[in-house]
Amino acid sequence: MQQRVHRGLFSALFLFMVTIFPLQAQGQQPAAPIPPTGRGPAIDQTKGYLVEQIRDGLYWVTDGAYQVMFLTTGQGVILVDAPAFLAEKLMPAIREVTSEPLTHLVYSHSHVDHIGAAGMLPSGLTIVAHEATAEQLRRANDPRRPLPTATFTDNFLLQVGRQRLELSYFGPAHEPGNIYIYAPSQRVLMLVDVVFPGWVPFKELALAEDVPAFVQAHDEILRFDFDTFIGGHVTRLGTRRDVEIQKEYIMDVRDNAMNALQTVDFMAIGQRVGFENPWLLFDTYLGEVARVCADRTIPRWVDRLAGADVFTRSHCAVFADSLRID
Repeated sequence: MQQRVHRGLFSALFLFMVTIFPLQAQGQQPAAPIPPTGRGPAIDQTKGYLVEQIRDGLYWVTDGAYQVMFLTTGQGVILVDAPAFLAEKLMPAIREVTSEPLTHLVYSHSHVDHIGAAGMLPSGLTIVAHEATAEQLRRANDPRRPLPTATFTDNFLLQVGRQRLELSYFGPAHEPGNIYIYAPSQRVLMLVDVVFPGWVPFKELALAEDVPAFVQAHDEILRFDFDTFIGGHVTRLGTRRDVEIQKEYIMDVRDNAMNALQTVDFMAIGQRVGFENPWLLFDTYLGEVARVCADRTIPRWVDRLAGADVFTRSHCAVFADSLRID
């Protein structure tokens, strides 16, 4: 992201990260350079966001870290997601390109970082979400995330004016209720927190709650007829090729995790650390499995996908656990 990210957002993210994670020790190995595939369009820092038309009245908005899309329909605007970090930028971005009122909001899933600004939007919106998302929001009882006014189980057609969105659910790709949002006329597909164009996924496979479903989601994505992919994060739009490349990466991680599980000697580690403390034994063993997997994976990907050196070890650990128990 570097200079492309609005300084205010960078400061907020920095404060959040140093609150949760300790700073790197002085002299620690620096992160690898970001390859060209991980870089996106420049963002006007005086506004803090970029709004661009993809095609035929469908726009995307990004601050360099989060992404949403919206459609002008002739009868009102359909907005997909309302990230907390874009709270003060969504309506200015929409007003930059249209005077149509905001009438509909689609929730991609329940997580507050993607819909935490919904409560700040104009009242009276039709809010559409999967029924699993509605259930999670009822439990959360969070005024930042108003309850949906329309829900569905498998498929939902949202037709407003001249625009059409096809909403589908194929299982918990990231969490229960995480939906595929498809604009057939524009050949645009949005699925949040699964594919990160130009980057490896966020840590631990983007905190996926169901690893086999996360893997399967890549094939589900590629069944759609799309040219442009919106993943909800990082700095640029994606393509079919980006989805194929990430699938190749995660399959490589999975294969290397399987190999590490088969080759790391559990008994030898037990002889070294002892068998009296099983938590220490398994933590040491699984840590070695993740290290071996990462050492095999990172050299192949560090120049192809940004962040491979940062999060691959966490992906290895998650795959190792999934391969043992799923």
